[in-house]
Amino acid sequence: MAKVSPIEFFRQVRAESAKIVWPSRKQTVTTGIMVLIMTSILAIFFFGVDAAFQAIVKGLLKLVS
Repeated sequence: MAKVSPIEFFRQVRAESAKIVWPSRKQTVTTGIMVLIMTSILAIFFFGVDAAFQAIVKGLLKLVS
């Protein structure tokens, strides 16, 4: 890797940061809402799976004792 001076480094950083394309407010809000929806769906799913496993384990423990 070639060494560059600090001034050249900051020029390159500035040039690269100019290429960044930020999402619009609408895209950010839509993405945030989708994250909330998917998180809620997964929470409900894992709650159901956990409840099912709990019931299975309790049933097996009743058979043993």
